[in-house]
Amino acid sequence: MTIPTAGLSAEELQQAAKDHLWLHFTRMAGYREADVPIIVRGDGCYLEDSNGKRYLDALAGLFAVQIGYSYGDEVGEAAAAQLRELPFYTNWSYAHPRAIELAAEVASLAPGDLSRVFFTSGGSEAVESAWKLARQYYSARGEARRGVARAPTGGEVPTRVDEAQAVRSERRWKAISRHIAYHGTTMGALSINGIPALRDPFEPLVPEVHHVRNTNRYHRPAEETEEEFTRFLLDELEHAIEAAGPETVCMVIFEPVQNAGGAFTPPAGYFAGVRELCDRYDILLCADEVITGFGRTGAWFGSEKYEIRPDLITIAKGLSSAYASIGGVVATNKVMEPFLESSSMYTHGITFGGHPVQAAIALKNLEIMKRERIVEHVADEQDRFRDTLAQLLELPIVGDLRGTGFFYALELVKDKETRATFDDEECETLLRGFLSPRLFEAGLICRADDRGDPVVQISPPLVAGQQEFDEMVGILGDVLAEAWGRIT
Repeated sequence: MTIPTAGLSAEELQQAAKDHLWLHFTRMAGYREADVPIIVRGDGCYLEDSNGKRYLDALAGLFAVQIGYSYGDEVGEAAAAQLRELPFYTNWSYAHPRAIELAAEVASLAPGDLSRVFFTSGGSEAVESAWKLARQYYSARGEARRGVARAPTGGEVPTRVDEAQAVRSERRWKAISRHIAYHGTTMGALSINGIPALRDPFEPLVPEVHHVRNTNRYHRPAEETEEEFTRFLLDELEHAIEAAGPETVCMVIFEPVQNAGGAFTPPAGYFAGVRELCDRYDILLCADEVITGFGRTGAWFGSEKYEIRPDLITIAKGLSSAYASIGGVVATNKVMEPFLESSSMYTHGITFGGHPVQAAIALKNLEIMKRERIVEHVADEQDRFRDTLAQLLELPIVGDLRGTGFFYALELVKDKETRATFDDEECETLLRGFLSPRLFEAGLICRADDRGDPVVQISPPLVAGQQEFDEMVGILGDVLAEAWGRIT
C-alpha cells in the first residue's frame, strides 16, 4: 500500500527528495537509481515508510526518541499552546517563562551542583558552547582574581604589565578528548572528535585538542585486570595533560559511555581518577551527555550512574525526545561565579537557544518521562535487555556485547578465538554492502558502523519491552547468520 502525505503523492515525494534534499552523512550517488527511504509516520517503537512498510526502530532515531513515537498529540498541544502565547523570543538579555521553567527542571534532575543552564539548538552546538565556556571561564576568573592577586603590598603599585600578565596566566584553550569519540560536526565540536575520517576533510581544525585512549577493553591483553586497565588509562591521561602543559588545558571532555566504536563503558575507578586529575591540575571536566542524558543508561544522567561529578555537562537528544531541536550546557555554580562579576559576560549566543516552543516541548517530554516512569522502566528492564541480546553471542561473527541501560553494541569479528577484526575492504562489503541494507529490508533500523572496529549499535526508544527485544534479536540473528555464511 502506498501512503500519500499532505500535498505530494509517494511518487512525487520520491522525485522531490532526489531533486532537492541533501541527506546528512549520506553517499548521495547511491540514490541515483535506488529509492530514498521516506519515513512518514511512527507509533511506539515503530516507523512506517511511504510504501506502508513498518520498521522496528532499534536506534531511537539517533539515540534520541526516549518516549517513542506515540506522544505527538500531547506534545503537539503543548507546542500549539505556546505558539498562541508567545511563538518566539530570544534569551539574549531577556528571559521567557518556558526557558526559565525548563532550566529549573533540568537543574532539578541534574546530579550534584549542576544548576546553570545555557540553551542551544542541539548537541554539536552544546559541545561547541561548552568548549567556549571552558576557555572563557579561565579568562573571566583571571579578571575576577586580578585585583586580589596583584593587590599592592608595602606600598607597591601594580603596573599595567603586571595586571595583563595576571590575566594572561589564566588563559587556557586546549581540550582533551578520546580516540574514536564523536562529539558533533561544527568546527569546534569536530575538532574535539576523535574520528580521523570525519576530521580529515576539514583540516586544519580549531587548535588545540589532544586525544587519549578510550575505554575499549575488548582488545586489551587477556591477563590485564580491570584495575590495571584503569591505571593504564589514567596514567596516559596524566601524561597527555603534562605534555600539553596543564596551565593551557581548559577542559577534559568524555562521554560517560562512549558511543562511537560501540558503547564503551568505563572500568571501575576510572571516572573517580579522571575527576582527581582534573582537580589536581585545575581543569574543568565536561561529561558529554548528549546521548547518555535523560534515561538512556537507566539513570537520568550517566554522570549520576558513574559518579563522575563533572563541572559541565552537554545535553540534547533526550531532552525533548527529539520532538524539538534543543540542547544545552549545564554548569556548576563554580563555573558560573566569575561571570557574575560586574562587567563579565559569556560572549556567546544562539538565536534559537531556549526557543519558547522548543522549551515547551522539552518540558512536556520531561513531564511524560516522569509520569510514565520511563527512566525507572529502563532500570528495571536493562538486565532482561542485555540477557536477550546476549543470545547473539552464540553466533561466530559476534565477538563482544557491551553497553548498559538501553545502549548496546555488538562487535563483529572474523575469529572469536583471536578476536581478529575485519579490514577496511571487508568492512565496506560487510557493513555497507550487506548488513545495513539487509537489516532495513528485514524491517529493523539499527546502525552497522566501523568508525572504530565494526559494530552493530542497538539503542531503542526507552519504552521498548520484551516483545521488541525479542524481535530485534530475531532479525539480527537471522541477518548476522546470513552475513557469516557469505564470508566463510
